[in-house]
Amino acid sequence: MTDVPAVLPEVRAAFDNHLAHADEAGATALALGLLRSGAAAEDILLRLIAPAQAAVGARWVAAEWSVAQEHAATHVSERVVNAVAAAAAGSWHPGSAPARRVVFACVEGERHTLPARIAAEVLRLRGFDVTFLGANVLAPHLLSHIHRQGPDLVCLSCMIPARLPAAHHLVECGRRAGAPVLVGGSGFGPGGVWARTIGADLYASDPAVAAEMLALRWPRPPEAAEPLEHLADEEYFRIVRQRTELLGRLRVHVLERYPWLGDPGSQYAEAVMEDLGRLPDVVAAANYVDDPRVLTDYLSFGAQFLRARGVPTAVLGAALATLSERLRGLPRTAAHLDAGRRWLTAVGLGTCTPDDEAGTTGGPGERAGRDDDRGAGPTGESG
Repeated sequence: MTDVPAVLPEVRAAFDNHLAHADEAGATALALGLLRSGAAAEDILLRLIAPAQAAVGARWVAAEWSVAQEHAATHVSERVVNAVAAAAAGSWHPGSAPARRVVFACVEGERHTLPARIAAEVLRLRGFDVTFLGANVLAPHLLSHIHRQGPDLVCLSCMIPARLPAAHHLVECGRRAGAPVLVGGSGFGPGGVWARTIGADLYASDPAVAAEMLALRWPRPPEAAEPLEHLADEEYFRIVRQRTELLGRLRVHVLERYPWLGDPGSQYAEAVMEDLGRLPDVVAAANYVDDPRVLTDYLSFGAQFLRARGVPTAVLGAALATLSERLRGLPRTAAHLDAGRRWLTAVGLGTCTPDDEAGTTGGPGERAGRDDDRGAGPTGESG
């Protein structure tokens, strides 16, 4: 890529300002103006819109923006991607070889579509024949599409590690139909470690890397994948069967210790309970790929999320203790939960401080800034 106006700091600042004010017209005009001035559409997608959207997610995690502000900004980013893609359509001139057919899908439960959409448009700009299936694609729907359309490649996006079991089902759909599978997204872990675990043929850290990888060497038809032998102990399926009970017990124990989280009028209470409610799914996903880092990565995100909202991070330890009590008959799961508690202790979040106890009857505004402010590592999820 060349040094184009899309990467200048003042241009990024102007685009960020449009997102902050949900200014679709201004954001679209800026991006299309760059395109008319000679900036490459791929540069606009990857060096303007994608990093600006990452900043949107970071502002939501840090409680600088509300959910509504994040959703509004994301909608604007999506509309700008549509406008840039439409304006750039036809800019690629095919040669004699037919374009490779690629289908993009976000795994079941995954509603962060923008990263996948940007990746799909980058491949389209590189000359691929792309179909984008959108968010929350179920395995039967993907399999039906593959059988009807016969794509040369299946591309899957997963931004949250809790969705790894669903990602594995879609990988298996592609492989059973004879289509190689390329995956991407933060949900596959550092360096795509869990992409390999679930049998994906390729992992790419960003759309440009994916395009260059495919240009150098097209993946061979998939061979039979190795089974996840650790699932034979059925621990994962037992966690899934107990999910409703786990959520109920977790809610009861958290509200016993932090009753203000049950007050619908308390700022952030609903968001905090929703975040804690994801823990059973995260523990199940850690069990599915047999890697406690799925859990510790989520705890890292959770610590940052809670701290930004003035909520004692000791609630994470209390939540893990509740899950350990209900899942103690599952040895692999117990080992993962133990690893989670050790991680909390290692970063200074494993014990309840006097301020935590003092805040059990108050609200987040009373404790803001009093929680342990030591670093908790990188986040595992974006808004």
